[in-house]
Amino acid sequence: MVIPIIMVTVSIRPYTASKVSFVGLTLFCLSCLSTFAQSAYISVNSTPYDRQMARIRPILASAAGHRKQDLSFALVNHWIGDLRAIPYGFFMEWKTPEEVQTSAFADCKGKAVALYDAMHSRGAQNLRLVIGRRLLTSRKTHAWVEWSTTGGTYVLDPTINWAACRADRFGRMSYIPIYAYADGQKFRAATTSMLYAKNQSLVGRRVASRL
Repeated sequence: MVIPIIMVTVSIRPYTASKVSFVGLTLFCLSCLSTFAQSAYISVNSTPYDRQMARIRPILASAAGHRKQDLSFALVNHWIGDLRAIPYGFFMEWKTPEEVQTSAFADCKGKAVALYDAMHSRGAQNLRLVIGRRLLTSRKTHAWVEWSTTGGTYVLDPTINWAACRADRFGRMSYIPIYAYADGQKFRAATTSMLYAKNQSLVGRRVASRL
């Protein structure tokens, strides 16, 4: 008996070196994003947001008060809940905490600054005002507060969440920092700089997109 042999020809299109390099770089950067809880920040002299943040510069440059006072999560969550309850409304300029509290509406940057100021003035340590991406695929930037404690790093987002959340619960695809501000200093997130420099389809041509 003769057994017929069927030959299947598969055509493989070769990938260019640039495509292979880009895919490898993207996968490497995504793996770095999983270490968000230990995000590394590089000190910088300026950011694309400096001019528009001039109104809140005194808040970001002020020293923390009552350094020995411990902040409870119950109090922090109370502040987050109060800010979360304010209806969302976009403003071109950064609002001060006083303006946020007296306004009928507030956006992510106003709420984040108000929370940062409340915690910072009461001695919170390792606190950062962060500008980044809510999701990896987000076309616009988002603002939130990041708090590193002995129990881990927490994302404080009074625009979307009602309480503090452990950063590691979000994984690698959300709350991706780009820039941060703390105690008068400016930082760039080292873990995402390569990804955002290469993947222009995600961040657009300008890093300082509308918040």
